[in-house]
Amino acid sequence: MDSKSHHPSSQFQLPPYKLGVLGGTFDPPHNGHLLIAEQALTQLGLDQVLFAPTRLPPHKINNHITAIEHRLEMVRLAIADHPQFVLSRIDVDRPGPTYTVDTMRLLREQYGGNTELYFIMGMDSLANLLTWRAPEQLIRLCKLVVFQRPGFHADLDTLEKQLPGLRQRVRFLSNPMLDIAASDLQRRVRAGEPIDHLVPPAVARYIQEHGLYKD
Repeated sequence: MDSKSHHPSSQFQLPPYKLGVLGGTFDPPHNGHLLIAEQALTQLGLDQVLFAPTRLPPHKINNHITAIEHRLEMVRLAIADHPQFVLSRIDVDRPGPTYTVDTMRLLREQYGGNTELYFIMGMDSLANLLTWRAPEQLIRLCKLVVFQRPGFHADLDTLEKQLPGLRQRVRFLSNPMLDIAASDLQRRVRAGEPIDHLVPPAVARYIQEHGLYKD
């Protein structure tokens, strides 16, 4: 008898666990975030999508950002009815500005080699990928899942010249173009305009109960 027959693991290998990661300030989380996560989940056959609020985003250091405790709670409320969406504190419980390449490296260490990482980003982020920290390392750590954003286009030919192998690491979602901006939601709240059709009901209630975005 072949000795390999005694070791099922040598014949049967578990398929990779496919983990999506949606980062951002989520100030506030809105229906656009949920739609994008759902599209990524179904179109790419992901097992889970992590929602990873950023405590201190590098590109918004000088901006006023709502306290992380409020943003974490709003994300928790927004995804409560979606069992495959999970709130992650990976960009909260570490010091300093959080860079995506570091986040992906930490997730790779936590989840192991049998996990495929998919970082979900907008077309605007892909267009500016060369300005990100260590983009050549980022595309080795994860695949980039890109959704359309009105008014933005990425020149893949140019990006490929600077980041060889990028094309093989990018997946584009076929989604309706979204035009929901957190800054517009904040403006609506300050102006007393309704946002119920743009955010989950629990998030709208939380914003009202805690008087967020009034100043």
